[in-house]
Amino acid sequence: MAETARILVIEDDPDITRVLRFELEEAGFVVATAADGVSGLTAAREVMPDLVILDLGLPDFDGAEIARRVRKTSDIPIIILTALDAVSTKVSLLEGGADDYLTKPFEAAELVARVRVQLRKHRGGDAITLGLLEIHMEKRIVRYSSKEIRLSPKEFELLAFLARQPGRVYAREEIERGVWGSNLDENSNVVDVHMANIRSKLRDVDGYGVIRTVRGIGYALKGQ
Repeated sequence: MAETARILVIEDDPDITRVLRFELEEAGFVVATAADGVSGLTAAREVMPDLVILDLGLPDFDGAEIARRVRKTSDIPIIILTALDAVSTKVSLLEGGADDYLTKPFEAAELVARVRVQLRKHRGGDAITLGLLEIHMEKRIVRYSSKEIRLSPKEFELLAFLARQPGRVYAREEIERGVWGSNLDENSNVVDVHMANIRSKLRDVDGYGVIRTVRGIGYALKGQ
């Protein structure tokens, strides 16, 4: 999949564009670039990319507006690059048509991992593969190094939630809303208990370091 996928990068910073092109081509992708919104929309029509990486702060159009225009005619994945870290901004981007976002500065390896995840989802791939970890969404099966891990329904939902954006640190409040549907009691440790259970089951199959804890903030699933 990755060897033939075409990625369109719409980014006005030439230094960031060079880095993205290098990293994506090293990962086996075909890369096209555009430096502003107008040329980006033109390239989206002419190149017919499999995925768009879109900077939010373009010189002519707001990146969110470009995402909305692309979404009107195409369902290709769109990953937004933004310097804004406010939750309201992220929600607005996702509701406006973006499939994922990365806050600057970011690690190139994480971006490549997210590109692969979005391409798998778009092309109908049921399994999310992150290194030795496999998450089969429809069958609700998890394997590590080809060994099946038996998770409870909530444990599976929690792992799948983190897998939406590999490498991203999710705050406990986000996890509560995403998995349990609302914020839990202030003194609840249900997220930590479920996470400990998942970690224990991963360790049983030598899956160490798959989940990262960021003290005082939340959790992240290893990107690769």
